[in-house]
Amino acid sequence: MKLYYDLHIHTALSPCADNSMTPNNIINMAHLKGLDIIAITDHNSGLNLPPFFEIAPRDLIIIPGMEVQSSEEVHLLCYFKKLDDAMKFNEIIEGHLPSVPSSPYFGEQLILDSNDNIIGTYDKLLLNSVDLSVNEIYKIIINNGGAVVPAHIDRPHFSLISNLGIVPEGMHFKSVELTEHDSESFYKKFFYEIRGFYFHRMLIPSVK
Repeated sequence: MKLYYDLHIHTALSPCADNSMTPNNIINMAHLKGLDIIAITDHNSGLNLPPFFEIAPRDLIIIPGMEVQSSEEVHLLCYFKKLDDAMKFNEIIEGHLPSVPSSPYFGEQLILDSNDNIIGTYDKLLLNSVDLSVNEIYKIIINNGGAVVPAHIDRPHFSLISNLGIVPEGMHFKSVELTEHDSESFYKKFFYEIRGFYFHRMLIPSVK
């Protein structure tokens, strides 16, 4: 059975996203693109997760998640089975996000309800690194029943490979995210030879 998915979606809460990225628009676009599964992964916040679960149609699986930027400026996609677990993780991350005020220059960081109404804005800049290392974030998520996927490891910035140059000891990733098809063979070799980890599958957003 084939399932079509996009496991890296930002809403209007993320500074890098357009204000049109609202819960209803995202779900409707998922239908138009024939997706079976989507994951909501805003930068360093899960505040826009609840409305997705209020309006989620039965034929679309929604995974609650977050894209966290570690103290080493590594992006990690963090996934949870339940919304409650994701929101508990959100509280942890909020406590480790520096108090740098948001700015319209980077984006508006909109908090939305299930009708796509703006109910607030997030005051801290979500593009900053939290004061938790890759190792600390990994342990928190695994200990709370979640899954961690290193984001866009084939990019020159904000990736596990470009920033650290290694896969740290004790981290057993079954999946990584690649942004280019022709990167697969190189990174399979990297994971086999450098750390010997099992490269389970590559994750490419919005690919059927």
